[in-house]
Amino acid sequence: MHAHGGMCQFFIPTMPDNDLYTTVVSDAVGEGFYSEKRSKFYAFAHHVATLDEVKTLVASYRQKYYDARHCCYAYVLGPDGALFRANDDGEPSSTAGKPILGQIHARQLTDVLVVVVRYYGGINLGTGGLIVAYREAAADALSHIAWVEKQVEETIDYEFTYPMMNGVMHLIKELNATIVSQEFDNVCKVSLRIRQRDAQLLRSRLAQLSFQ
Repeated sequence: MHAHGGMCQFFIPTMPDNDLYTTVVSDAVGEGFYSEKRSKFYAFAHHVATLDEVKTLVASYRQKYYDARHCCYAYVLGPDGALFRANDDGEPSSTAGKPILGQIHARQLTDVLVVVVRYYGGINLGTGGLIVAYREAAADALSHIAWVEKQVEETIDYEFTYPMMNGVMHLIKELNATIVSQEFDNVCKVSLRIRQRDAQLLRSRLAQLSFQ
């Protein structure tokens, strides 16, 4: 674990035997709300795939809600959820980003960003009150966006001679691979995308074709 400036970054072991993961839909925003002692917490859940997307979205919320006291967030990235980070944005340590992150992890989601904007109501909530507020706001946002199960995929590049065309195309169809790009000449080339669990089988079957 690395910690600096109120921000913590964690790494957890990958799970190579599991090629399915759950995320939120990319064409919607989950919105949540929580209030306590006149403080208001507005939460927003987004699908994200890269750190650049995270940075852009966080910056946009800080600009839009420039008059808010805090703009805290947490995200999880990668099919195995290997990269995740929590940011307290000036709140007492672990009272904002960590409970937001906890709600993402509790649902076993990845490729997700949750931002919670706080407008201070003039009354201190204490660490316990803050943890509850950020947790509930994040939970509300995640309950207002649809989830989707996706599969981890690998890309395989393969070269073959034109007479092998029928065999290659039959194999692609049989193993439900997707053609990303193709080039047919004296030497033909295809770039294929396939579910991770089937990738090794496709490689071995293509290798068998090469020796037939």
